[in-house]
Amino acid sequence: MNGGTAWALYETRLRRVSAYIHDHLDEELDMERLAEIACLSSYHWHRIYRAIYGETLAATVKRLRLHRAAGEIVRTELAVSDIAKRSGYPNLQSFNRIFKSVYGMPPARYRKEGSHAAFQLSPNGKSKAMFDVTLRQIEPIELIGVAHTGSYMQIGKAFETLFGTLYARGLAKPDMRMIGVYLDDPDIVPAEKLRSIACVTSTPGVPTEAPFERHTIEGGNYAVLRHKGPYADMYRAYQWLYSEWLPNSGRQLKDSVMFEEYLNNPRDVPPTELMTDIHMPLA
Repeated sequence: MNGGTAWALYETRLRRVSAYIHDHLDEELDMERLAEIACLSSYHWHRIYRAIYGETLAATVKRLRLHRAAGEIVRTELAVSDIAKRSGYPNLQSFNRIFKSVYGMPPARYRKEGSHAAFQLSPNGKSKAMFDVTLRQIEPIELIGVAHTGSYMQIGKAFETLFGTLYARGLAKPDMRMIGVYLDDPDIVPAEKLRSIACVTSTPGVPTEAPFERHTIEGGNYAVLRHKGPYADMYRAYQWLYSEWLPNSGRQLKDSVMFEEYLNNPRDVPPTELMTDIHMPLA
């Protein structure tokens, strides 16, 4: 029995557990409940989950809660104490300590000085910093992906399904590139209706039964901004690309989709070290 066939037994269970975790982040993590959803004893389930995803269930929940918290700190006026409680930390001091250990500074300071701050406008209406944008000509990219509807901050849910299913079917390859395709403008479309696709690069022969879909990114010219830092900060980079880089570049937008390529993995590096190439299509 090869690895793909063996893991196939767990494919739907992985999907159910991953969906449950993402949908119940505000609740206490109940290991027994997750084991019930997986239809396995918790003794075995934790080992299978870790073998597939490379981290424990508790580590997944902590990472996702802090990712959401970082987004709320940057994008809302919610009190840090309220964000801490929602993230499972009734004690503000312990939340401050854990957040600092992951994001490099405590939450209140992160709100003012996190990596998003570099994109903020100064009083003259210009960004405080300049960023390197590379012009690239790319060939069409063949992808397989899992569709996501809802906040772009939650596309991780679709990536969990994507990678869990790839491993379960024995299709995961070390050279697959990780790409997110974003179909709607979050300033216009309500968060719950935003459409995106969590993808990896593929070859035409890879089978694409549900939940997989096949997609192609158009070849052509792209402006590529390399963003270093938490995913929660990236909307500022998009604003900067549209408001500052594009008008000064003399280039025209192509009516095609933006996409992001994730150059490292949030399981392997802290959020401050995440590297993402944001691709803007040009005519």
